[in-house]
Amino acid sequence: MNEEQKKAVALEYKHGVDLAPKVLAKGSGQIAEEIIAIAKAQGIAIHEDKDMLSIISTLDLNDFIPPELYRAVAEVLVFVYATSGRL
Repeated sequence: MNEEQKKAVALEYKHGVDLAPKVLAKGSGQIAEEIIAIAKAQGIAIHEDKDMLSIISTLDLNDFIPPELYRAVAEVLVFVYATSGRL
């Protein structure tokens, strides 16, 4: 049995600066593990959503999230802010 390789995408959004959230980092395998480790070390909440990951991982680094994904990404940001106490 082959275990599916771990994947991760990190998004960044600077309110008042960025037009939309953008892809800050992405990768699979060891790179994904490092992205997750850095997020945990920085106290950044992690949200797992395989469907969203499959779409967002097709974007290039520094690409903005397309308008059709705004609602889904907004829900993730609300989750992140709520779990980090910044909401």
